[in-house]
Amino acid sequence: MTRTDRQRWLLPSHLAEPGGSGAARPRRTVRDWIVDTSLFLLAALVGLVAADTSAQYTSEAVTLFDQLAGALACCALWLRRRWPAGLAVGLCLVNLVAPVAAGALLASLFSVAVRRPFREIAWICALAVATSVAQAFLRPDPTTGLTLSLVLGFVLILLVTAWGMLVRSRRQLVEALRERARRAEAEAELRAAQAQRLAREAIAREMHDVLAHRLTLLSVHAGALEFRPDAPPEQIARAAGVIRDSAHEALQDLREIIGVLRAPDEDGEGNRPQPTLATLGALVDESREAGAEVVLDTTVDDPDAVPAATGRTVYRIAQEGLTNARKHAPGTPVTVTVRGRPGEGLTVEVRNPAPAGP
Repeated sequence: MTRTDRQRWLLPSHLAEPGGSGAARPRRTVRDWIVDTSLFLLAALVGLVAADTSAQYTSEAVTLFDQLAGALACCALWLRRRWPAGLAVGLCLVNLVAPVAAGALLASLFSVAVRRPFREIAWICALAVATSVAQAFLRPDPTTGLTLSLVLGFVLILLVTAWGMLVRSRRQLVEALRERARRAEAEAELRAAQAQRLAREAIAREMHDVLAHRLTLLSVHAGALEFRPDAPPEQIARAAGVIRDSAHEALQDLREIIGVLRAPDEDGEGNRPQPTLATLGALVDESREAGAEVVLDTTVDDPDAVPAATGRTVYRIAQEGLTNARKHAPGTPVTVTVRGRPGEGLTVEVRNPAPAGP
């Protein structure tokens, strides 16, 4: 269990259980219950103070009506999360004739400022101000002047609405940061998957380049043994030795590639020797030992000075060309030409004449 999971009760319901527009309404968290209960008690306290003040200069029937209206208004606050706009409009009308509903009205205006669009907030606030002004004339408070009542009502409505919009802005910022974090996580997973795909493709190319060359040598020598059963023992032993060495090298290359697959977090290219331009001569010698007539023509004086990536590319091209020559034009002479100087690039060419037709 993560720290966020352990403290989920501290989050609002819209953050603890985020959902899209089609998701069910999230359940209240412990924090929501604490906030709702606090608002209910605060509205009830304001209503009790207003009812006690009103009872001093109103009849018993009006006092009973105020108490009943105030109790219903406070209880209605439990619906402020589900129907904030409708509740605020209803409490505006109740506040018009019952000043004890003022606390519940302010709480509902806070909910509207947090959850509803700005245009709707403006209309409901205007209605609240209008009903507050009308209530000051219909139910004047003898303990305060008319001007003070009007100013106090307007300031309270303005402050509560501004507070709600501040909370709304903070929630939007938190949600935007959460969405940005989710997008960043998704992009990181996508980049990781793409990197794995590119690594698999590189390993597949490596397996093709290396194993195809080795297996072609095996095929050539095995075919020679099959069609020349009367060859001298020295040639048979030599061919068998080449087959053994090629099979051993192919298995070794395969083990190295599998080792890279088993350790994806390590740099496989740095853990095993890679071919370079300096090892191109060994590749040509290997082909000659297999019976191919290969000529290496190079103008590169210092192959070790060639960048490793460039030398590896030249080696793979020559390796693929020699493999194709043995497969599709066996017995024909092959010329591997490497030309290049510092600052002018490097070219490699593998040429062989077309095999004689039937």
